[in-house]
Amino acid sequence: MSEGFNSGLGMARSYYAATANPFVRAPKLEGEATADVVVIGGGYTGLHAALNAAERGYSVILLEAGRIGWGASGRNGGQAIPGWRKSATELVSRFGRERAKLLFELALDARSLTLERIAQHGIACELHVNGHLTLAAKPSDSSWMQAEAETLARVMDYPHARVLSTAEAKAKVDSADFHGGFLDECGGQLHALNYALGLADAARSAGAVLHEVSRVVRVESTEGVVAHTESGVVRARFGVLACDALLEGLEPRIAGRIMPVANYLVATEPLPDPQRLIADHLAVSDSRFVVNYFRMTEEGRLLFGGGERYSPRPPADIEAFVRGHMASIFPQLRDVKIDYAWGGLVSISMTRLPHIGRMGDLFFAHGYSGLGVLLPALTGKVLVEAMAGTAERFDVLASIAPPEFPGGAALRSPLYVLGMLWYALRDRL
Repeated sequence: MSEGFNSGLGMARSYYAATANPFVRAPKLEGEATADVVVIGGGYTGLHAALNAAERGYSVILLEAGRIGWGASGRNGGQAIPGWRKSATELVSRFGRERAKLLFELALDARSLTLERIAQHGIACELHVNGHLTLAAKPSDSSWMQAEAETLARVMDYPHARVLSTAEAKAKVDSADFHGGFLDECGGQLHALNYALGLADAARSAGAVLHEVSRVVRVESTEGVVAHTESGVVRARFGVLACDALLEGLEPRIAGRIMPVANYLVATEPLPDPQRLIADHLAVSDSRFVVNYFRMTEEGRLLFGGGERYSPRPPADIEAFVRGHMASIFPQLRDVKIDYAWGGLVSISMTRLPHIGRMGDLFFAHGYSGLGVLLPALTGKVLVEAMAGTAERFDVLASIAPPEFPGGAALRSPLYVLGMLWYALRDRL
């Protein structure tokens, strides 16, 4: 969607915008148009839905309120982490072995679909599939990490994860702040914005019509779907609502299921020995509740995300805000020059599982809770499958819908902030 709540978070000054591939801007919607499918939102979910629908022969119009990929899809840490925001162990506890394995296999399908799209369309997005490492912030983390590796191998038939000792983790990441780690060898990293722009070009090539600077101000879904912008209207048989944290007040019936949370990132100057800091182009995060995440770019810059705020108002100085988190993990970089600093909103749900469903002919998917790089390849495809009459996978995903936040959209923020501040305090202690 638009800058909206993202305004002031510096996308134009981000590393991604500075290194974006060439992209032909899409025109603003003017007047009336008709299509089989109207997609609202130009991030990963909307772009995958538009691409899949166009490939099926549907006529598709995509409406983006700002610029393609300038929401969370083009701002995030670029970490391609297999699975869900809930661990395999938690999935088994919540859903039982059979259903948990089905959900895990769907998440692996999302990974495969992402890699296939990148290869199929030749998307130049600095992809590395060398693994994702979760560093243990506490010595006690080793127990759940070992249990998770065993659940993955025994229940999910997934032998690609293992626990690292403190010395093994130190050899991968030059920080003394951790107590071992959990390595998923199928994780990876990519250039977040270039991946989105590549999907947009693929959707255009498949026949989808894209419109930027075309904010949808009202959606009707009683008979088909009608999307109204300030300067036009699209009438369609089906619709896809793919706004995630920037949904704002567009659809009150589902807004209470997600909570926008602000994240902030920096990219340093190119470092003299990037492989010493983080080996093997690993994507890395830690086990804190308020997670830090980091990786090396192609240019040898450290891209570091740290800290969250639970209001749309950004810190006065994003660089200074993130630098403190970065220096706590990499004190050797305390005085390093930071070339880029920006932020963005992601949406989380009560259960940390996404909210996928439909209201009449309007389909939606949001609430990826920090794992929104790989999963949209699956949800964008599954929404279109359901439109075409094949709803098996859609029904599985719709069945894990999270509950509303207490008090719905009106009260979710103050209540949630109290909870998050408590867990952030526990991290510090």
